[in-house]
Amino acid sequence: MKLKLDKALSLVALSVIGVLQGANAAPVYEIKNLDDIYSQTDGAELIGTLQGTRSGYGMAINAQGESLGVAKGKKYLSVSEDDDGVIDIEDGIAPEERIVLSINTPIKANNFTFTAQDNDPSSKNWLPVFDSVNGTTDPGLTDPDVPETINSVDAYYYGINDSGVKVGSMTAPEQTEPYTGSTADQEFWYYRAFEERGFVKNADGTEIALVPPLTEYVKDDETPAVNVGGYSVAAKVNASGLVVGYVGTELSKNAKDRIDGCIESDTYPLDVCVQKLQFPYNQYGNSYINYQVRGYVWQLTADGTAVETQTQLPLGLTPSSSSTYTAQGLGINNEGTVVGRSHVYRRGNKDKLAYDAAYWTKNEASGEYDEDSYNWVPMIDNRYQSIAYDINDNGILVGSYKQYLQGYVRDKFFYFDTNGTEDEDIVTPYDFSSSTGISDLSSKPKDINNQGQVVGYIETTHDKEKPRPKAGFLFDINTGEFNNLNQLLTCESKGFEKVDATCDAKCKWQRKQVSVQDGTGKTLTYNEDLVVVEANSINDTIDNKPAYIVGTVSVRKPQYKFDSAGNLVIGDNGLPIFAVNGNGDPLTSYLPRMVVLQVNGEEASDDWLKANNCVDNNEEPDDYERKGAASFAWLFALPLVWFRRRYSKT
Repeated sequence: MKLKLDKALSLVALSVIGVLQGANAAPVYEIKNLDDIYSQTDGAELIGTLQGTRSGYGMAINAQGESLGVAKGKKYLSVSEDDDGVIDIEDGIAPEERIVLSINTPIKANNFTFTAQDNDPSSKNWLPVFDSVNGTTDPGLTDPDVPETINSVDAYYYGINDSGVKVGSMTAPEQTEPYTGSTADQEFWYYRAFEERGFVKNADGTEIALVPPLTEYVKDDETPAVNVGGYSVAAKVNASGLVVGYVGTELSKNAKDRIDGCIESDTYPLDVCVQKLQFPYNQYGNSYINYQVRGYVWQLTADGTAVETQTQLPLGLTPSSSSTYTAQGLGINNEGTVVGRSHVYRRGNKDKLAYDAAYWTKNEASGEYDEDSYNWVPMIDNRYQSIAYDINDNGILVGSYKQYLQGYVRDKFFYFDTNGTEDEDIVTPYDFSSSTGISDLSSKPKDINNQGQVVGYIETTHDKEKPRPKAGFLFDINTGEFNNLNQLLTCESKGFEKVDATCDAKCKWQRKQVSVQDGTGKTLTYNEDLVVVEANSINDTIDNKPAYIVGTVSVRKPQYKFDSAGNLVIGDNGLPIFAVNGNGDPLTSYLPRMVVLQVNGEEASDDWLKANNCVDNNEEPDDYERKGAASFAWLFALPLVWFRRRYSKT
């Protein structure tokens, strides 16, 4: 059934259907890496991310049970504003726990790539294993006294196909220029050849850099070319090795003017001056070097070791010479249909410039992308911006749009049938308020499989004036069921255990206890607590094996002390030392970890819900705030953390 939300009758029908379908039994999920998340390795609880890092995020998974993740080393990435200052946000994070990007200090990477697998023969199931990109070094082996172990390359994984071909983006390694300034004891300036470049890594470990069409800037015939590095990102790869992403095709006018200033000035070496412009100037990752950005596809060779062809996707409008426009390819199916977003004049009206969801299809005769490949996903005018994230092999794309709801701008998840009729509309599913209409809860999808299952995140409270906590969701297009994944978890996966281990029905549950020792010999005991805050990827059900979901879970963990250099303070017994409050009591905080979910064979029927009524005050957002709002504040912004870099250059 196709439900079109611009028709009043369909609105009524959908609300009735939503209520009726609420009685259907949803699948029950268990966290497959639960024990590992709460395991202790040499005293430091680091499972669910890489050793030597604070946070882990599940990004993608293929049909073979190979998943990708990104680990973040520090809590927060500070950015250099000028030679004398750093832009900071009052977020309660100690200065020694921040990374600072500056041309005056060595560049320390903060983002690392890892894999995790089911039935991994070389390690425990789903254990994050460091996977080097562009020569990155394992953060768990970093030694401040051994320079070659200190990594300067930031790397991100975004997608993997069933053949094990992985795609993402990376930076170049650090380079130096002799320092000629006035600061005492400074020996070098520090810079990188590029700040963001897409890459492919095949199953054999062969890496391919996806070099963008523009890497140098030439001011005039009398001035040598200036290396600006260029800009490219690889977002997804399909079964035939067709990679989709986006690239910088030309510098913006403002960027050219700023680089001209570097050419004309002798304050810094030219490469160093350009790097100063490349570093982000605010917490959103924005830099002073901006590009005309276009969607792009790269066709790999059969063995995945080289790029065979590359194609720029058409923009959604004819650009003027004075403006900067952007288009991005973010998802692709096995038919080669690309989804993403592009600037466009809605319905050809030049007074209605929008940045909207789009899809690109191959020419049926030539099998290539051409000037007619672009297709706009129709939006009514009060939905003023939209984006498409993924598309399945049945031609169903998923995305979100921005709209004012109850006086505030919210993101709302939608899906759209690209194989429908010319007057096809987007569909906005009802979420947790199926009987009362479209809610004001922001929601974004991240992935859709060929069974029509969609995963993403959604807000869970209706607070108007303060940040809202988020939860991973699972939506089934076939049934219309929309579920908070946390409500589908087994009690064990929520951090509970049976009071009586022998009971088999309507058991009483209690929180599991975790005991951790620190470097002083002190033992901290606290309750397990987990909340799935985002689902990023879901694979297909193949050979009757239930689909896996990967994403991120908020896990209660101890806080540890850091010294002024940003290193863990280690006690005489080799264990890190707890951070404490003013009364000397150890502190805990909620940290992100990669999470893997799979159906456990049960169904969330009324009987199951009654027998698994494992709820306590720990699941209330206010309770989290009482434990320490600053330590839990990251949760509200979590789904933006790893895609900030991916979508920021707009």
